[in-house]
Amino acid sequence: MNDIDDSKAPLIDHLIELRRRLLYCVAALAVGFVIAFGFSSEIFAILVRPLTQAFGPEGGTLIYTKLYEAFFVEIKVAMFAASLIAFPIISSQLWGFVAPGLYKKEKQALLPFMLATPVLFTMGASLAYFVVMPTAFKFFLGFQNLNPTEGLTQTALPAMGDYLSLVMHFIFAFGVAFLLPVLLMLLERAGIITRDQLKSGRRYAIVVAFVIAAIFTPPDVISQLMLAIPLVILYELSIIAIWFTERRRAKDLPRLEAPAE
Repeated sequence: MNDIDDSKAPLIDHLIELRRRLLYCVAALAVGFVIAFGFSSEIFAILVRPLTQAFGPEGGTLIYTKLYEAFFVEIKVAMFAASLIAFPIISSQLWGFVAPGLYKKEKQALLPFMLATPVLFTMGASLAYFVVMPTAFKFFLGFQNLNPTEGLTQTALPAMGDYLSLVMHFIFAFGVAFLLPVLLMLLERAGIITRDQLKSGRRYAIVVAFVIAAIFTPPDVISQLMLAIPLVILYELSIIAIWFTERRRAKDLPRLEAPAE
């Protein structure tokens, strides 16, 4: 039992520790919000850049139809940025609460997944921001009819609040979707699934990937393909990564089972 880092503590001590760490998380969010609110206009200008690129040189217009909409957009932008700013502190507090109850080997196994989570989320969010959103917005704006030979003119006038909701939806959907390898490897590590089960369920995984893409992206084929295809690729990469971890565990097993001298 000396492999456990912390001693057993009464339930009340765990609750006090949880309360303290939750207060740290709330404080980190509050400080992040105050900082981000001062730069909310600049942050929103960054978020609106994919739409600016899609409009092209002729430019476009963002409108707000409610008097308070522009103000609440800045509030939402600040909250969005605050969650990103506070994430390292929140994750460290979560790790600090869970880690004392883990064995040393469990810590060594879990820590790489904790470190990979923000990296994979950033990769997914970057794909959404730099590739998917400009492509999807250009597709949507293609339905404008600025110089009609007959009939009415169709002009895109996106509202600030609707646009911000769409952007955050894109970023979180792609960011969370890119955490698939972490989820699958944790399930395999816990013994819930195996690599053979993942291989045999490949065809079902492809169907699920397209269903997820249809749910979490706008109803256009381009956005759905841009999420479904990376999900399928990440699924295959997860199988390969699990194969490497299985080989490493197989090499370490004889050393761990050898009697101590």
